[in-house]
Amino acid sequence: MKRLNPKYIRIAAFILIPLLLIFLIGGYITYSKRESLLQKAIDKAKAKAKRDYNLDVKIGSAHFSGASTVSFTDITIVPEQRDSLLHIKNLVVSVKLLPLTVGEIKLADVILQDGFINLTSVKGVKNFDFLFKKKKDTTATHDKVDLAELADHLVNEVLYKIPDNLRLNNFTLSFRDDSSRLKLQTKTALIKDGNLTSTIDVDNGASVWHVDGKMHPSDKDIDVKLYADGKKVELPIIEKKLRLKLNFDTISTRLSKVEHSGGVTKIYGSWAVHNLLINHPAISSGDIVFPDASIDANLFVGNNYVSIDSSSLIHVRKLTARPYIKYTLNPVKIYELKINTGWLNAADIFDSFPSGMFDALDGIQVAGKLNYALNFYMNTTKPDDLVFDSRLSKDNFRIIKYGKTDLAKLNSPFVYTPYEKGKPMAPHLIGPENSEFTPLEQISPNLRNAVMTAEDPSFYTNHGFVEEAIRKSIATDFKDKKFKRGGSGISMQLVKNAYLSREKTLARKIEEILIVWIIENNRIMTKNRMLEVYFNIIEWGRNIYGIGEASHYYFGKSPAELTLGESIYLASIVPYPKGGLYAFQPDGTLRPGLHGYFNLIGKLMANKGYTPRDTSAYGFYTVRLREGLRRTIAPVDTATADSLMKQNDDNEVMPVLEDPVKKPSFFQRLFGKKDTTAKKEEEKEKLKEKTAKEKLKEQIEALKLEYKNKIDNIDTAGKTRKDIRQEKRALKKEQSDKEDELKQKANL
Repeated sequence: MKRLNPKYIRIAAFILIPLLLIFLIGGYITYSKRESLLQKAIDKAKAKAKRDYNLDVKIGSAHFSGASTVSFTDITIVPEQRDSLLHIKNLVVSVKLLPLTVGEIKLADVILQDGFINLTSVKGVKNFDFLFKKKKDTTATHDKVDLAELADHLVNEVLYKIPDNLRLNNFTLSFRDDSSRLKLQTKTALIKDGNLTSTIDVDNGASVWHVDGKMHPSDKDIDVKLYADGKKVELPIIEKKLRLKLNFDTISTRLSKVEHSGGVTKIYGSWAVHNLLINHPAISSGDIVFPDASIDANLFVGNNYVSIDSSSLIHVRKLTARPYIKYTLNPVKIYELKINTGWLNAADIFDSFPSGMFDALDGIQVAGKLNYALNFYMNTTKPDDLVFDSRLSKDNFRIIKYGKTDLAKLNSPFVYTPYEKGKPMAPHLIGPENSEFTPLEQISPNLRNAVMTAEDPSFYTNHGFVEEAIRKSIATDFKDKKFKRGGSGISMQLVKNAYLSREKTLARKIEEILIVWIIENNRIMTKNRMLEVYFNIIEWGRNIYGIGEASHYYFGKSPAELTLGESIYLASIVPYPKGGLYAFQPDGTLRPGLHGYFNLIGKLMANKGYTPRDTSAYGFYTVRLREGLRRTIAPVDTATADSLMKQNDDNEVMPVLEDPVKKPSFFQRLFGKKDTTAKKEEEKEKLKEKTAKEKLKEQIEALKLEYKNKIDNIDTAGKTRKDIRQEKRALKKEQSDKEDELKQKANL
């Protein structure tokens, strides 16, 4: 081995020894001044808290108790003019020295004794509202945030603040508002050698929780679970605030890896829950229980998007699926969702349904294979171009045994019990023994075609779902920012009425879709039978069920005798049956607001050859309500009538119906005096009609004056007498057309 030249050794010594001396002198000065530096840092933090958040921060004492350990006593934080937020009696914090050399603060050890966080929201005043205030920054350039960089920074910040070793005793979190309270007291929490154990008292002994597991934050490796002693984990305050009953036996979370490369932050983790129970009026009327559910979720964050990658996997008992969810924030917002199960045993899928979710399918036995695939894409600037493709494919799928509900029961006479607000109404026999039952061939083709045109034009060719209707429904609801348009065809409406309760919940809607798919794809019923049952069970008015009752109720005739106009009217009330009578005026004629609907449905029917084309709104002017019902209709203005016509099960209102016409008294009959109530109503109608005529007259007079001025002021320069006469005739023709248009709108 070659020996080093003594010359080089001397040179290295001359360089290293002065550097070592400088380092030692700097360290000594820093060590001797560290108490003052600590106080300066604390004063700076107090000033910042006061300036930016109006927080009064006080610390009883703070001093170094080791080379990198600081001890605090009596820390308090009080928001200005708010309840006290935090108090800690003793806190000891130790940081790692090596990361400090590159400007990173990583906690090594934390000891906390007797801490208290108090969150209050009383009469709208919160002592934590500073958390939601945006910090003013006059130097902001409004540059777009790189989400990948932000995610990487946040993950590291959170993980670095989890100490390698923790000893916590008696730390309480309390929340109080005007109607509820919550208290979580961590009696002990310990992290030692990567093992986490804790004991949490909930609401003064109501329950005891534990958070246990592995905790290696420096290695970005965390695996912990939450459970309770001898009972489920639940918080009554959630049910009270959100009407959501939520509890479970155990929930666990695992963070296995975090990577940041190529402008993308990738977070790999998993979550699992055992015996999760959910109950919310919008989800289901009863408890839904997931015995076992988990997701291996790989969260990818790019510079402008957040996504759950398709390498993720959802498990619900025997059911597995690969999800892909992506939300792009800029330059435009884009939503993407894909789900693919691959081919699975149908029995495994049905066995994996959460208990309490699909009551009608409970106990069903199936065989074969199924594969579900969903593709959804929507650019929020072009909602009408959204992509929606939902497919459930089958391979030798068949039903071995029906469960709680016999899906084939509609093929023979059965008893149908309608429900109103969850209460059963009088049962109806759907079969020939019922005098009001109407076979399909005895229902006027006008009605069959009108209803199918309005509700489900492709009924005889689709498999229960009209994908384009669902797609348009989603687009319309997004644009209007509310659930306005439905996508249910005749098959779905039939299933909803015949097999399911009328509750409007997410579980019931999914169950409806499943039953429709089963019936249509297993040919349990013919299309003709489905349509026949549909016409005989749906609601056509208050306590009016079936087309037999409806036809006699409104028009005093059988379903076979219905005219085109009467059929289009009946089709118009299918979505809002309880508002059926409000479509009529007291004289039995239809309200003008339905004129456009008649033209629309009539033209669509004519396009398919169901009826000849005409210019009389396809029977609108010939429809007359049965005379016996006319006197029950109270005169109401157009806006009120339009609103009442759209009342359904969710918006029940008392009908605006008059009591039967009051009979004249003995003296009125004796002396021939008219009933004053009837007279007043008659006068009101005459006044209303007079007002409408006067308004029309004023509009026509204004129109005449406008065109007189145009004719009198025609520019004659360079024009022959013939040219001027032709221009005047054209203006007079235009005036006449506009007058006719005004009269037609006024229906006079």
